[in-house]
Amino acid sequence: MRNFVPARLGSLCIPVLMMAATGCSTISRFDQYSYTQSTSLKVDAVNLMSNATQPYESHRDEVARMKTAIDKMYEYEKNRPKNLVSEKMWLVVRDSSGHSFGGFLKRWQTEKTLNAAFIKESQQLVSESFDQISQLESGKIKQVAN
Repeated sequence: MRNFVPARLGSLCIPVLMMAATGCSTISRFDQYSYTQSTSLKVDAVNLMSNATQPYESHRDEVARMKTAIDKMYEYEKNRPKNLVSEKMWLVVRDSSGHSFGGFLKRWQTEKTLNAAFIKESQQLVSESFDQISQLESGKIKQVAN
């Protein structure tokens, strides 16, 4: 069995470092929809992962809906101005060859079922990925009402 977790959050570090290096003036403003969706999708993703002890085929429709929701969020983020860091973070989450949610789903599909210990470790990793997205969004400058 391939070791899935060691990469931890390495692939998310690059976008976060890019944000730090470029400063806040080149990043989009806070978006409530983005924040709400990232926290909501985190809960949905972690809950779906709990089912991976069962056959993938039993949850194929749920997986498809979740992938679609994440693809929609990626498209939303991609089309916001000055939002490259968030866009890249969503790419990491959805990447089926990576060590985040997309990679977990691909592995579940390939192996049919996954063991509980692996699921728990993966949930922690995926949860941290979503938390970083939410924290990035909540740290953005909020629009001041006139």
